[in-house]
Amino acid sequence: MEYSPNKIKNLLDKENFHFKKKFGQNFIVDKNIINNIINKSEIDKETLVIEVGPGAGSLTSELGLKAKNVLAYEIDESIKPILEKNITHNTEIIYKDFLKTNISDDIKKYNYQKLYVIANLPYYITTPIIMKLIEDKVPVDKIVVMVQKEVGDRFKAKPNTKDYNSLSIYLNYYFDIKKLLDVSRNVFLPKPNVDSIVIEFKRKTKKLKLKDEEIFFKLIKDSFRQKRKTIKNNLRQYNLIKIEEILKKHNLDLSVRAESLPIEIFVEIANNL
Repeated sequence: MEYSPNKIKNLLDKENFHFKKKFGQNFIVDKNIINNIINKSEIDKETLVIEVGPGAGSLTSELGLKAKNVLAYEIDESIKPILEKNITHNTEIIYKDFLKTNISDDIKKYNYQKLYVIANLPYYITTPIIMKLIEDKVPVDKIVVMVQKEVGDRFKAKPNTKDYNSLSIYLNYYFDIKKLLDVSRNVFLPKPNVDSIVIEFKRKTKKLKLKDEEIFFKLIKDSFRQKRKTIKNNLRQYNLIKIEEILKKHNLDLSVRAESLPIEIFVEIANNL
């Protein structure tokens, strides 16, 4: 079926579909935004695209025209009659909770050169979805997701900004992160209370060299435990002499706050510990 916002609305009305708050359902009904996401994602016929939460399939149908294959996960089986009318032949829908799936098993049957995750993510599970992709070691080359603006700002935050936190550093260890576009709340049905942004996570070809990832991730978490406190106060249980050695190399001391330190300094401290 050829996609258009009116056709999506008509399908939803015809099937008497009721939006479910518990699934964070806000469907895109703007052709320009969808085209923008597709173009900026740089999908080609060597790409397997994983989509989480296809909803009525407005983005899904366009992904199917560009990608080699699309594998979409939809938790709400009640939308099946609508979704099935709005997808292309190279698209598979798995009606299951994405957070409970074995993605590596699901993609075994596909041949592809590149693996992308592209989705309009439900706001309430944005971070768990991205964490699952990392923790399950899914070989994703790129993630392009539409998320709540406030959440996206934290993902791409830089040192010395209010949004910079332990998650910013954690994600930046694995990916180069950038904003692709702003999205108004008016392009969704139903309209959410917040605006969105589309963020790209591109897997780093060269990660920073860490001796022990576990120590690094614990260090980051502890450093931001109380954001307004200094490194000295947050890391009292660590070897502060070793930490101070690294900070002095960068003309800093233990009175600095975690929000002022770039990922490279955290890596250096972790390796020194």
